[in-house]
Amino acid sequence: MDLKIKDKVIIVTGGARGIGEGIVKLLAGEGAIPVIVGRNEIDNLKLSKELANGKEEMFQVVAELNNPGESETAVNKIIAKYGRIDGLVNNAGQNDGVGLENGNYASFMESLHRNLIHYYLMAHFALPELKKHKGSIVNITSKTAETGQGNTSAYAASNGGRNALTREWAVDLLKYGIRVNAIVVSECWTPQYATWIQTLPDAVQKLKEITSRIPLDKRMTTPEEIANMTAFLLSEKSSHITGQLIHVDGGYVHLDRALANG
Repeated sequence: MDLKIKDKVIIVTGGARGIGEGIVKLLAGEGAIPVIVGRNEIDNLKLSKELANGKEEMFQVVAELNNPGESETAVNKIIAKYGRIDGLVNNAGQNDGVGLENGNYASFMESLHRNLIHYYLMAHFALPELKKHKGSIVNITSKTAETGQGNTSAYAASNGGRNALTREWAVDLLKYGIRVNAIVVSECWTPQYATWIQTLPDAVQKLKEITSRIPLDKRMTTPEEIANMTAFLLSEKSSHITGQLIHVDGGYVHLDRALANG
């Protein structure tokens, strides 16, 4: 299927690793021009070099998105380079364990900046270009907003905000023909997830327990599977889809828990 995203300039925050890396690789393979916005220049350039070896174009901008001013700077650099923005994938964030009991005001607010505030700022600063080209926005969110997880109040609140902003922006931007959707991630195997699982007392057993509860195939979602849906939502092939929270999770959130024993 031709997604018709060739030469489209698409921002992917946190695009150098994990889910973001999967999205960037797929977009580049489809002929789009993904632009990584992330804090780690070494990671950004490593992926950039890998894609260049495959003759695929991409660009990278170093930005610490926890700092509100750097979102605007990043968007301006992209406009200066390409003169347009056709899509935005808000993806950067971290499940940082700022809970109710063990948290405080400062850590809670820091987590909101790490996981939510830059979603708003990147969309705000990219909006003039998105309006010109009827671009699309895809917000990557987490099941924690719907299911809870425990000991991660700030991350859960951030994802609740991401979901709410998806619906709000879908309404707000109808008049410009800009579609806004979210992909809700549950258990996806990324370097960040691998690091987290190793902090648990019996990592191997815990991973077996988690995967046993995923109804479809009893396995983790892959970054490539998130990327496939992202590319579709950015493309004209999803031209009448907006305001949706789409779960790419093998049925983890919505199917019967009893299936874990099937």
